[in-house]
Amino acid sequence: MSNETEQAVDQEEMSDDWAAAMEEQTADKDNAQANEEAQDVENNADIDFQQVAAKQLSESPDTNSGEVKLDVILDIPVTIAMEIGRTQLSIRNLLQLNQGSIVELDRLAGEPMDVLVNGTLVAHGEVVVVNEKFGIRLTDVISPADRIKNLR
Repeated sequence: MSNETEQAVDQEEMSDDWAAAMEEQTADKDNAQANEEAQDVENNADIDFQQVAAKQLSESPDTNSGEVKLDVILDIPVTIAMEIGRTQLSIRNLLQLNQGSIVELDRLAGEPMDVLVNGTLVAHGEVVVVNEKFGIRLTDVISPADRIKNLR
């Protein structure tokens, strides 16, 4: 009888082990399914956000105020540079430069300077001095259509 009892106990333990394994497998499947659903929700949220952001940027001017909504981009920093000319030098000539050296540029004296925003030409201007500080007076602003042509 003890042998039969041992077999019954072993079978009971095996069934408990199987039950635990089955429960664990079911829990793993549930977790995997929950993770997939969370990923789907996250992906849909990204798509919804992108669609909303694109819609906000492409919206036409507000009919009540007549102003374009640019609040989204107003705080983005840009780099503005004024260029009086350019030249190309060999490294040998560059290393020979010292105080008092003159570098010839590709522009004539009196020609307008280029005003670049993030490396893109947006205007031409002339140098002015205001309260002992240098400034640029814009003489010609490049149209948006011409700026786009120059990007290509």
